[in-house]
Amino acid sequence: MDLSTPPPDLYGRPRADTFFRFLTAFGDRYSPALGSPLLRRNPRRPHSRPTEALQLVVTARRPVAADVVELTLADPSGGPLPGWQPGAHLRLTLPSGRERHYSLCGDPADPAERSGYRIAVRRLPDGGGGSTEIHDTLHPGTRLAARRPRNGFAFCAEPAVLFLAGGIGITPLLPMVREARRNGLDWHLVHSGRSADTLPFAAELRELDPARVHRRTDDEHGGPPTGAELLAHAPRGAAVYCCGPAPMLTAVQRALDASPAASLHFERFGAAPVTDGEPFTVRLGADGPELPVPADRSALDVLRDARPDLPYSCKQGFCGTCEVRLLAGAPDHRDRRLTPERRADGALLPCVSRAAAGETLVLDL
Repeated sequence: MDLSTPPPDLYGRPRADTFFRFLTAFGDRYSPALGSPLLRRNPRRPHSRPTEALQLVVTARRPVAADVVELTLADPSGGPLPGWQPGAHLRLTLPSGRERHYSLCGDPADPAERSGYRIAVRRLPDGGGGSTEIHDTLHPGTRLAARRPRNGFAFCAEPAVLFLAGGIGITPLLPMVREARRNGLDWHLVHSGRSADTLPFAAELRELDPARVHRRTDDEHGGPPTGAELLAHAPRGAAVYCCGPAPMLTAVQRALDASPAASLHFERFGAAPVTDGEPFTVRLGADGPELPVPADRSALDVLRDARPDLPYSCKQGFCGTCEVRLLAGAPDHRDRRLTPERRADGALLPCVSRAAAGETLVLDL
């Protein structure tokens, strides 16, 4: 088609159609005008501003299992806090500047809890320092900031539900169990761990319904449970909500098809293992040192070996704390946060993103 020649008249006459000529002229002027500053947005609407962080204070602290402490966080003025749903988490900024995510474990339907968020944290001496800082420094009166609750593990309240919690993985599931009980659902919970003293909230769970809460410890059964053993508690056609260590999640995923359950929802409290990676290299700056990234390690872990001060939080590609700027190279973006525009501008989340075998990513570090 010759785009420089106007279309013929609608009735086939060999001259430009008046209507099409008017429509073309209108489009040539109207389309560019849409991008003008005055038309990009309603000038009467104020510019959007980032949501301000919540300012919280620790109002209570109590042990709920061996090496597990529960904290209650409230507004310093005593006012109500933003509401949340079972499965939600808080992103806390600790006094050291570290940012960490912790599931809310209270009851969002209880009006008495609108004035305080409850989280539970297990001390991990070999972790990234966040849990140790909480155990050693956060006492009643300590102030800290937090993002408003967000939920990436929503509870859908299916008629039949099986909850599978591994140790501290009970924290996002406990509010779901309360919701299931309140709604009269057919629910069961299996709480597994190394020993009875390591299982948080044992007393609260027993009060919910002892017949539906099953405690399973490694020391009593000779080792961790298999996926089939855990899923044997599922009612026919049940939805499974699972939170725990990576081996537990893997076992449940592999055994799901042969079980009575129909679907699986899960949340990790640690980084997923790298299963399909290729070795590549990251370079710190245009002329900086090159660091090899093995096929089974993340770029973030390798970078933190050289730069221990590099911030991080979720290690799963959704919080953005570890974001760095890419100067050169072809990355394989695997995060769930960056928009195509941000990626095109050079943003990269090294906790999950990788590169092809032999590729070198040059980072502004």
